[in-house]
Amino acid sequence: MKLSAELVALEARLGHQFSRPELLVRAVTHSSMSSANREDNQRLEFLGDRVLGLVMSEALLANDKTASEGQLAPRFNALVRKEACADAARGVALGDALKLGRSEMMSGGRRKQALLGDAMEAVIAAVYTDAGLEVARKMILRLWGNRVQTVEADARDPKTALQEWAQARGQKPPVYKLLERSGLDHAPTFTIAVCLSDGATAQAKANSKRKAEQAAAGNLLNQLTSNMS
Repeated sequence: MKLSAELVALEARLGHQFSRPELLVRAVTHSSMSSANREDNQRLEFLGDRVLGLVMSEALLANDKTASEGQLAPRFNALVRKEACADAARGVALGDALKLGRSEMMSGGRRKQALLGDAMEAVIAAVYTDAGLEVARKMILRLWGNRVQTVEADARDPKTALQEWAQARGQKPPVYKLLERSGLDHAPTFTIAVCLSDGATAQAKANSKRKAEQAAAGNLLNQLTSNMS
């Protein structure tokens, strides 16, 4: 199989030339484009998630030889979640090479975080299947950059800090509520409110629910700590 110029360029950005190019074609094929003669990337996504998990587990253990399981778990989650995979996908312009159905393309699928994250996992599986674990590991670590070394700050996000703040004071966990969803389908804005059992509350807006929840938690933490100072 001969790859298109678009996929050859993607190979270069990934740093791997496929001996079985059909794997790359499958990895970039969304279910909206699948057919009897064309497989989508969902099975590869399933495998890629596991390969990524193994590589990140080993990298975290090597990076911090004294960390407990309780410390490692949130770092691991931060490294393998869809946002991290989507960031890596954007780093190699994976969205430009995706094969999407018309409706998905018209709704901005090339920029959707979940779709990019899934495709990145599928690409990881394609490289693993084509060339083995060591090649896949090198690609993953290169695409994730210094995230393994800097993940601690990301792992203990404002939501975690706010929950720990509340629990330390005998309060129930914070409650998050979606107040508004606005904007276009492919570029939405979410307004989230967070409230503690003592009535303290704050709001924030962002382009994903998770980011809005984090921002709201951060705003409330800032209020609480400023009131104490």
